[in-house]
Amino acid sequence: MARYEEIEIDQGSDISIELHTNNIDGSVKNLTNVAIACKMKKTHRSSISTDWTCVVKEPATAGIITMSLSNAQSDALKAGRYVYDVELSYFDSDNTQIVERILEGRMSVNPSVTK
Repeated sequence: MARYEEIEIDQGSDISIELHTNNIDGSVKNLTNVAIACKMKKTHRSSISTDWTCVVKEPATAGIITMSLSNAQSDALKAGRYVYDVELSYFDSDNTQIVERILEGRMSVNPSVTK
């Protein structure tokens, strides 16, 4: 089951969030050959979403993901509440694709005065 977090971001700012991932036993997750996807939407059923840039921080064996939005991307968001999630995708030893949601929750976008 994914961890739940509420996040606040500021409209018009560069945003960078660092995620430290662990396995169920508490050991650091090895993110070698893992793809990451993160999206936010106004509601779960919305057809319009904002994709975050997600990268594995080197070394991949440290289990750290950086998710980010540029100031132009965050400025384009309407102030308010959103939902989001972060998913990992990888192939297991049987070459079966595994998709794992690691984080989900609500995200609040605080309005900007200075533009």
